[in-house]
Amino acid sequence: MDLKTYLLSIPMLERERLARACGTSYAHLRNVAYGSKTCAESLAINIDRETDGAVRCEELRADVDWAYLRGTAPHIEEESA
Repeated sequence: MDLKTYLLSIPMLERERLARACGTSYAHLRNVAYGSKTCAESLAINIDRETDGAVRCEELRADVDWAYLRGTAPHIEEESA
């Protein structure tokens, strides 16, 4: 789910609580949700955690290799000489 959809699905008080739990303001979350601001990697992680994975890091920052960090990236085996 994208952040905008998630925010619109919860009451305003819950949006404020989410922002505080993520270490930011609701205004900043809204700016990220609407594409006015780029989401920092650390904020993406916080949002993923605080939404119980409903809004994933991959959705917020597709340019980051989250598969590597999650340990889900395919491993390339080195050829032996």
